[in-house]
Amino acid sequence: MGAAGVAGRRRIWLCADDYGISNSVNVAIRDLAARGRINATTVMVAAPSFHRAEARALDIINTGEPRVSIGLHLTLTAPFRPLTRAFQPMRDGSFLPLLRTGTQACLRRLDPASLAEEIASQLRRFAESFGRPPQFIDGHQHVHLFPQVRDAVLKAARESAPGAWVRQCGSALPMLEIVRDRKRFPLDILSRSFRRRAAALAIKTNPAFAGAYDYRDDVDFGVIFPAFLERLPDGSVIMCHPGFVDAELRRLDPLTALREQEYAFFMSVGFPEMLARHDLELAQVPAN
Repeated sequence: MGAAGVAGRRRIWLCADDYGISNSVNVAIRDLAARGRINATTVMVAAPSFHRAEARALDIINTGEPRVSIGLHLTLTAPFRPLTRAFQPMRDGSFLPLLRTGTQACLRRLDPASLAEEIASQLRRFAESFGRPPQFIDGHQHVHLFPQVRDAVLKAARESAPGAWVRQCGSALPMLEIVRDRKRFPLDILSRSFRRRAAALAIKTNPAFAGAYDYRDDVDFGVIFPAFLERLPDGSVIMCHPGFVDAELRRLDPLTALREQEYAFFMSVGFPEMLARHDLELAQVPAN
């Protein structure tokens, strides 16, 4: 997977989400990026463990030839807390849980002014930490796709990160296959409207998305990963969540042991061989 690429291969973005959620997850993501096993990560600037030292440790990987594209993982759900004091609605000082956030967004009951300010604050913290805007933007638990939130995100992207693209989560698979998948179907439906709105604002999006699965303890990540590679067009995004487990991760997120399984798979000899068999390789990271 050299810089020049292999003729005929499609190039993808393998994006490790949740950088900043805990020190052990950060260590795993940095290791994979430095070894060329992933080429993108999204940063949770609202996570309590995120600070400028973590940003510097990630950014140093790009010294010389860029190795990892760095984006903002917009965070608007519990148990995380807003950066802004006036955000509404909240519960016990934190964002609402995912289901409640989605319900409020669909009913258009999120406060537009505080939503816009929270998104702007997370973009500012990213820029202050890295010295530049994010190269792309997405949302923790896909919250950026929700009605009301999506318009605020796209407006903020155009104003504060005009060169950034935004992640849409629609699959490359036919709809008849998607409707049978309870994880992919709602993401595909939400992404249709998201893509239209982004296109109207001349904001770039990825052509396709993969990587969603049921986070059950009996999942074998190496077995299910090849399905993510099917029919991906050039420039697609595969979401992943590699990491090591520590107390902070257990406190904040139910996705724990599977992160270590993902890390082990991406470190394996079989991972690059699998990409090659599907005529895929990691895209070259552009300079900031």
